[in-house]
Amino acid sequence: MYLPVSTGRNHRSEGYRGDLCREDNAYTPRTRDVAVESVEVSTVVYLPPEETYEFLLDFPGYANYSEYLTGVESHGDGSPGTEYDLRFAWWKLTYTARSRVTAVDPPNRIDWQVTKDIDARGRWTVTAVDSPTGREHASEVRLRIEFDADSVDPSGFDLPRLVSLSWVVDKVKPLIEREAERVVERIVADIEGESRPVDLTVHTTPDST
Repeated sequence: MYLPVSTGRNHRSEGYRGDLCREDNAYTPRTRDVAVESVEVSTVVYLPPEETYEFLLDFPGYANYSEYLTGVESHGDGSPGTEYDLRFAWWKLTYTARSRVTAVDPPNRIDWQVTKDIDARGRWTVTAVDSPTGREHASEVRLRIEFDADSVDPSGFDLPRLVSLSWVVDKVKPLIEREAERVVERIVADIEGESRPVDLTVHTTPDST
């Protein structure tokens, strides 16, 4: 849901936001400036891009790596147009998001988009890199997530009494970065078939520091 870079600078766009419109059950921004935030996490795995890509294409398996993703239901074979129902649980809230695979470029890229309640999208990219001594192959795996927190549709959430949507959004945004790190780190062990220390590079906008 793609880094060596340092923490990024504030990348919010200033300007009139307007409203989001729906097309084919997906949130589509009108032509205007939006306050898009992003998280990128990358690391290197010791496999060729082809094997790494096939592993990442198994989206339902991500529930094994996430603290808050409790289940994934697949509607398709992973090709463009495939949709996934993603069941999340955090605090007193449960929520089912729906994402759609929008494009693939084997073995280098998988693009996806959330299709309800929030304007969000992301991608996995896999790039062959020089392998270290003692390793036959190496690939950089990069996860990028982009979202407009101000686009959240409150009708999609059943909030407890006295709890505001803005409070929930403020609490959840830091979790997105931690979840991205956790997923990438845990995927490495499964891809390679063994556990090892994993070096992660994280880049966020706006600046989270």
